[in-house]
Amino acid sequence: MWKDLGSSWAILLGIGFMMLANGLQGTLLGVRAGIEGFSTFNTGIMMSGYFIGMFVGSMIAPWLVNRVGHIRVFSALASLASISILFHGVYIDPWLWMAMRVLTGISFAGFYVVTESWLNDRASNETRGKILSIYMVIVTGSMGVGQFLLNLAQPDAIDLFILISVIISFGLIPILLTVKPAPNFSTSSKISVAELYRASPLATIGNCLTGMAHGTIFGLGAIYASQVLVDLKSVSLFMACFLIGSLIAQWPVGHISDLVGRRVVMAGLSVISIVCCVLAVALAKGSLIFYLVITLLGGAAMPMYSICIAYANDRLEPHQIVGASGSLVMMSGFGAMTGPILIAFFMELFGMEYYFWGIATVFGMIFFFTLIRIGSRAAVAIKDQPMLIVGPIGTPIAEFIAPDSIEYAEAVAKHEVEQLDLREDITERQL
Repeated sequence: MWKDLGSSWAILLGIGFMMLANGLQGTLLGVRAGIEGFSTFNTGIMMSGYFIGMFVGSMIAPWLVNRVGHIRVFSALASLASISILFHGVYIDPWLWMAMRVLTGISFAGFYVVTESWLNDRASNETRGKILSIYMVIVTGSMGVGQFLLNLAQPDAIDLFILISVIISFGLIPILLTVKPAPNFSTSSKISVAELYRASPLATIGNCLTGMAHGTIFGLGAIYASQVLVDLKSVSLFMACFLIGSLIAQWPVGHISDLVGRRVVMAGLSVISIVCCVLAVALAKGSLIFYLVITLLGGAAMPMYSICIAYANDRLEPHQIVGASGSLVMMSGFGAMTGPILIAFFMELFGMEYYFWGIATVFGMIFFFTLIRIGSRAAVAIKDQPMLIVGPIGTPIAEFIAPDSIEYAEAVAKHEVEQLDLREDITERQL
């Protein structure tokens, strides 16, 4: 594994800087929009531009990488992201900001495609899960640290916008100076959304609703926090708590889903998320227990994406998994685009607390749809359910991190044999 990491340090360092900038940027724009007097609904539309860009970028970035290569695409998109954030600081207009958010989303979609396909090429079947898990820790951790950079300057000045541009420029340096050749790149054949739904309705709908929840959490969180909390440090901590919860919970939740089944975990996470939302509304804002509840909400809400992906994989043949991931990305992206707009509309009508009521409503739909599917279709037996062989992947570009479908199928088969041998060994010891 260390050899594979050694050949990937430049891309990991580069994406770390990019996510540091991304964490700061999303929160800064939500706070600044409130300072400039943007309506909650207009701010929701503006913030959804990022997810629209992610959706579009996930489609065009592979084509760009195929044409000009990883390093050139990463560099060009870094320049685009740097320019976009500076426009936010110079021209204060919600519709221009939305256009810039779309460009930022396209840029970060490209960063994910370049990074994840690069890491996949450098990894072997034996090390892929560990390397991608390290990558996810870097992505989530950097976004969390980025929240606290909000306190370095006043959000009503241009300083933080310039800082974001500088951080993005730093992220370019290790990529441009790497002596390792960029990998080859190819995409897999896709399975349509209709085919995916026939194979797994719960994974398809659950992934879309999860996208709505995640888009709302990060698209509207800073807007909510800037209105109900007392200072910038509290806003930073509020947004960071979601990411801290995600980091803590991803591995335990994945392991539990291997032991008791995905649908049970999906229902459980939904209930925990709903309870956390209710508590967040009822509790005193800014108290210690309030932040603990937000951390728990992040720990329940964020791993749902990985569980939906894993549940889809349980229902698919190994050679279908790579092709199906593109449709899962599409459903998640559609949810992330629409969630902030819909819930911002209700926040404007009924008040800021609808931020949590909206998230609770989404998880309520996931819970009831999960119950419907439990009643209408038998579960995959735990002994037949393949354990997760890839770490918790939380970025919305899952299509481009997967290995070749034949290689992946062979890895799954090998893993299943190893797990069967392990279970038989445990049984013999118990006897």
